[in-house]
Order: sequence, then C-alpha cells, then structure tokens
Amino acid sequence: MKRKKWAVVMAVVLSITLLGACGSAKPSNDTAAQTGAQVSAEQEPTAAVTEGASAEKMNLAIAALKGPTAIGMVEMMEKAEKGETENNYTFSVLGAADEVTAGLIKGDYTFAAIPGNLASVLYNKTGGALEVAAVNTLGVLYILESGDSIQSMEDLKGKTIYSMGKGTTPEFTLNYLLQSAGIDPSKDVTIEYKSEATEVAALLSSGEDVIAMLPQPYVTTVMKQNESVRIALDVTKEWETYTGDGSTVVTGVVVAQKAFLEENKEAADAFLKEYAASAAYVTTNVEDAAALVEKYGIFSADVAETAIPLCNIVFMQGDAMKEKINAYLQVLYDQQPDSVGGTMPGDDFFYIP
Repeated sequence: MKRKKWAVVMAVVLSITLLGACGSAKPSNDTAAQTGAQVSAEQEPTAAVTEGASAEKMNLAIAALKGPTAIGMVEMMEKAEKGETENNYTFSVLGAADEVTAGLIKGDYTFAAIPGNLASVLYNKTGGALEVAAVNTLGVLYILESGDSIQSMEDLKGKTIYSMGKGTTPEFTLNYLLQSAGIDPSKDVTIEYKSEATEVAALLSSGEDVIAMLPQPYVTTVMKQNESVRIALDVTKEWETYTGDGSTVVTGVVVAQKAFLEENKEAADAFLKEYAASAAYVTTNVEDAAALVEKYGIFSADVAETAIPLCNIVFMQGDAMKEKINAYLQVLYDQQPDSVGGTMPGDDFFYIP
C-alpha cells in the first residue's frame, strides 16, 4: 500500500466531528439532543459514579454524540428509563465532541462514545488514563452529488468538495483517499470545510452540481429532501479498496477512565454487555428502534428507519477490536501523527473484558 505524507494544519481535535452535529431532522420533543437531553432510571448523578438508590446499583453517566453512536444506545436508554438495567444510567446526547471530552476529562462521564482517532488523542494527552472498551461504529461517510459526474475517487480531481470535520476524522480520511487516487488535496481539488454537518446538508439540499462528504443519518435526510442527490461513493468501501490489508474506517469507539474500569469491573462489564445487546437490537429491529431514536430526540423516525442499515452500527470487543483500531490508526498516523495524538497507543489503550 503506497502512502504519501503531507503537511496538515492540525485544528483542535476537540471540535465538531462526523459523529455529532446539530441535526437537520426535527427532534420529537423539547429536550433537543444537541442541548444535552438526558434519560435516567433514577436521579441524575452529580459525578460519573455516585452512590445509587440501593447498595446493589451504581449511578453511571453515559455520553454520546448525536448520530450513530447514540442510535446504538436507544434500546438501553429505554430500559434505563424503565429501571430494567443492571445499574442506573443517565444518558447525555450531545452535539459536539468537545462537550463530551470536557466531561470525560473532568470525570463527569463514566463511559462515552467518541470518534476513534479522538480516543487515541485523549489517551496520549492524559498519559494513558483512558481506555477504549469497544468499537461501536464503522464507516458512516459517503460522498454525495447532485449530478452524475463522480464514479470514482479520480473523478474528484479539479472539483470543489464540501465537508465538515476539519482537523478530525473526515479531513484525514478524505485526504488519505485523495492521495491514494493520485490527487493532491492542497492543489488538485478545493475542499471547503463547514463547522456543522447541517451546513453541508443545506448546500446539497438546495444546490445544483454540488459535491459533498457527509455522514449518516444526514445522508438520508438530504436525499429525502432533494431527489436529485445520489450517493456517488461509499467512503468505507474506497478506504478498504486502497488499504487492501483488512483495515476499515473505525468511526466510533466506547471509552472509559482506566481507574473506573479497574475498580468497578463488574459494573463496567454489565454496561458493555447491555450496550452490545442494544446495538444488536437496533440493527435487527429497525422500525422499533427508529421510533426510539425519535423518542429520544436524535433524529426523526422516518430518517432513522432508512439510515440505520447504512450506519454500520456494531459492537466489537477483544482482539478483533484491537486489530481494527490499530490498523485504522496506523493509516492516520502514517499521514499525520498528530491525528492520533503524536504516537500510536500502546496495548494498555485497550480494555479486554
């Protein structure tokens, strides 16, 4: 696999990412997810872990970004609301990665679903204080156009591409694919980055001959609003074609503070087991899951029902998790070390139940 290194002006990694942005679909209630909507079986904890209502249960605070990571949790949210989970969970569905990471660093959240490369950055910045426990989302990025000119990555040469996530996974992923196709991202194309996915979606929805990269479920939202928009390229498939080594895009992971995982293994493993069951429920009961996605203000049910099969929601632990994350981060590291925090994470980056 041929890779070229290039200089990337590194934006602050704790910025809006492909997994979280203010949604273009109207939430189903007034507690909009981007403001931190919370669902709890008990009272909201004042810290990541507090004494629960009984000696048997703990109160755990969970954060996710509005998008596929939060979608994979909705069945667990429903059970928590009914008091049917192993412990008492409070969920915060947030619109930007910096909101999640600030809470993680302060200890406000027990578990959080964040972008894969951001987990590595935080691991390096905290001296290994965070561990990744699972992969929850694979590739969700797609290149769309309101036309029919793009059939391959090579066709993007000379074009203007709109995207979000400068300094984060979308930028690094797009740059890697362009260079793999023999296109210099700084010279051969014009890439215009917007601060939110909704801005990119609006351009596609209203414009003609627009090319853009967006994540699900925003892809579905745009295509429902403008029938002339089509999926030109599946970014995950392009990545797998160019790497050719079993690597794939690892969009989202579940992280927790190492100290919590070591001191509360039983509670940690119970949460991960319930999360795995929730992800499986969402991918196999799409219509019912879509209704829950709307209930918790993430996206409308009609958008969610179409988008869920395209969101690559998974729950991967153990050696398979480690292999996929390392392969993905290595590609990012080879093009720009800062994209993973300067160095590749060590084995202590991974929590193996």
